[in-house]
Amino acid sequence: MKKVLLAFDGCHFSNGVFEFVKNMNQNQKVLAIGMFLPSIDYVELLYSFGGVPAGPVYVSENIVTDEESLKQNILHFEKLCAENGIKYQVHKDFSKHIVTSICEETRFADLLVLSADTFYENLGEDSQDDYLANVLHKTECPVVLVNEKYKAPENIIMAYDGSEQSVFAIKQFSNLLPEYVNNNILIAYFDSGKGGVPEKQEIEEYLALSYSKLAVLKLKINIKKDLEQWLELNGNTMVVAGAFGRSLISELFKKSFIYEVIRQHNIPIFIAHK
Repeated sequence: MKKVLLAFDGCHFSNGVFEFVKNMNQNQKVLAIGMFLPSIDYVELLYSFGGVPAGPVYVSENIVTDEESLKQNILHFEKLCAENGIKYQVHKDFSKHIVTSICEETRFADLLVLSADTFYENLGEDSQDDYLANVLHKTECPVVLVNEKYKAPENIIMAYDGSEQSVFAIKQFSNLLPEYVNNNILIAYFDSGKGGVPEKQEIEEYLALSYSKLAVLKLKINIKKDLEQWLELNGNTMVVAGAFGRSLISELFKKSFIYEVIRQHNIPIFIAHK
């Protein structure tokens, strides 16, 4: 049995997140931990004022936690888990910084599932990106980002560059989600140079032990211009990648392959790093 965290912010219930875990539970039993986080990170808000402010802090009504909506979302989560035979728990009392709270929970979990569409979207695109970047950088277990139209993938694209991080992510995916052994697996090496796929024989030999429908491909595409079109041509797909093991520098994050996939919000992505 795997322990899987489902993170819901404030009053947003993510159907995509639940659908992923429901599908996972159909193949291997999970303990689903519903994390119901506050609509706004009040700890971070206070720090933005240089500590406890002298006067009142006014928060826009559209981002204040609606306790009734939160209660209804928890009931909805519990009802869905019961209907689908999923063992579950609810965690809702978070007094620390949101990123800290999430990451402390991931230390004792196998997988974290987030919505790339709705996770703190009410704070604006830049703040949403910052939260995602911090969570992905600091989590201590692999993360799956899904969109709200999630459906089980037919094809798995494993982003590979020969690095320790990319191989680690591939291993984590294979171990945590063995239900995809019969899917089409593409080991995609994104590079504009003239060299071949690094350690091609080794990575192919390793993955052939688990996957029968396996191909290795070197791709020369412009990530920013052509990635979305290329992914669409591959049908219903999930991407596997290692990322965010390095220093969290905004410009590096925004220029990465992973960032482009996340920003498009079109396909699920499995991310793992040491």
